[in-house]
Formats: sequence, structure tokens, C-alpha cells
Amino acid sequence: MTSKRLLLAVFLAAQLLGFSGCSLFRDAPAEAPPPQISDSPLPAQPPGSLPADTLFLDTGDVIRVTVFQSPDMQTEGRIDESGAISLPLVGSVQVRSCTPHQAELKIAQALEKGKFLRQPQVTVNVVQFRSQQVSVLGNVSRPGRYPLDLRYTLSDMLAVAGGVTPSGADVVTLSRRENGRLVNRDIDVEMMYTPSGSRAADIILEAGDVIYVRRAPMFYVHGEIQRPGTFRVERGMTIRQAIATAGGVTPRGTLRGVRIQRRNAEGKVVEITPDSLDDAVQASDVIRVRESLF
Repeated sequence: MTSKRLLLAVFLAAQLLGFSGCSLFRDAPAEAPPPQISDSPLPAQPPGSLPADTLFLDTGDVIRVTVFQSPDMQTEGRIDESGAISLPLVGSVQVRSCTPHQAELKIAQALEKGKFLRQPQVTVNVVQFRSQQVSVLGNVSRPGRYPLDLRYTLSDMLAVAGGVTPSGADVVTLSRRENGRLVNRDIDVEMMYTPSGSRAADIILEAGDVIYVRRAPMFYVHGEIQRPGTFRVERGMTIRQAIATAGGVTPRGTLRGVRIQRRNAEGKVVEITPDSLDDAVQASDVIRVRESLF
């Protein structure tokens, strides 16, 4: 009886060890080769067509590195002047000119080559893009330089800068370097949101872009008017509407014989009498409402 029990125990132990070995190794995937990453700089970012991972890391950017199931490896730091980030175990890893995804592969390769981890799963999140910024100048609520953290469009960046002020123009100028030349492009922001407008003009911004919001065109009213002063020229505004914007004429004023001082094609200021009060107001017009004689 004792020998039978001993044989049975040996048999069960052998089966258990055999089953454990299969469960550990039978379905294990084949070891994948380490990712191949080139140390050569990436090509320049093509304008106009941006893939999902479009932003390139550079000096001053702050990134957070996380390794799956290795909390001690989590690091947040700034890319130094040499273009490297310092990490536990592996030391400095060059990530300049890499996208976040390419940086993940480089760090994973360094961990694999150093035999610190097998097939590490690395995640790189950008905390702050200090190297890629856009300047917003002119008539906005908060002019300044803003990091290009996301795929910002022109309208997105105007919103980040607090929006256009009441004195700001609807047409903004975007300065961008293309093929080594600085190109200025006027973009009508208001037209993008009309029923017949196109959002194609709401272009995706690139690092180094400069957005300048000019002052809106103005007209001036004086004479027998309720609120003489300076006012914004609205689209399609007529002389009659301009006078109404200034509160209309006083009891002593008259709409007959309204005079306008306007620059002609040669740039000289001349005084004209409009053919109709429904003529369009032009930028820098000076409207004079005269006193009624009767």
C-alpha cells in the first residue's frame, strides 16, 4: 500500500510539473527583434499635410516617460541643449527631431540593449512644447508667444489668445517661412463662418508662425452729430449707416450737403460730396455733418 501511494504521488508531481511548463511557455510569443531607429535627423515637417504624430521634439520641451509595469522608470524632464533626455538606468537618450512615438521606440531600444527590460512598452507624453511656439500680435486680448501643444488651427490660436478685440480687423495676416522665404498671407476669419464660407482657410499652424491682427478700418464723424468720434467700418456700411452709428444728426443738423474728406488714388486728401447717402464708407473717411440753414 505504501509503495502504491508513493508511485501515485510521483506520477501526480510529474503531471503537475509538465502542465506548469506548458502553461508558461507553450503560448509564449516569439521574441520580437528590437526596433531599428536611425540617429539621422528627421526631414523637415511638410507644410499643409500633417500626420497624426506631427510635432517634433526639440531643446526645452518637457516630456513624461512611462514604462508599463515599471513605475520606478517614470520620469519627467526637459530636453537639454544636446537634444537628450536623462532617464534611469539608460542615461541620456537623444530625442531631438523625433516625434513622441519615435522617442518611445528609441527609449525602448535603449532599455532592451542594456538588458534592463524585455520588450518594454514605453509611452512618451509631451507636457510642454517649449520649442514649438506661435506668436500672436496686434489687436488680440492677450498677445504673446504660445506653445504649439496640439494641432492648433488659426481660429484655435486666436481663441487661446483671448480673441480679437473690438478694434481688431476681421482679416488677419499669417507670416510663415516657406522654402526659405518669409510669406505673408491675409486670411479673412469672418468669411470662414458665413453660410457660403470655407473652413479651408482655417489652416493648421506650424512652429514659428506669426499671426498679426491689424487694427480694423475706422471712419470719423464730426459736426452736427450726436456722438462725434471714431467708429469701426463694418462690411458694406453706407454713409447713412455710419451717421446712424454716431447717433444721428442733432436738431440743428441736416443730411443735405454731407461732406466727406477722403484720400484719392494719389494719396491726397480731397473733400467730396457723395452722390447718395447709400454710397459705401471707406477706411479713414472723415464725415462732416453741416448745420441746417433753416
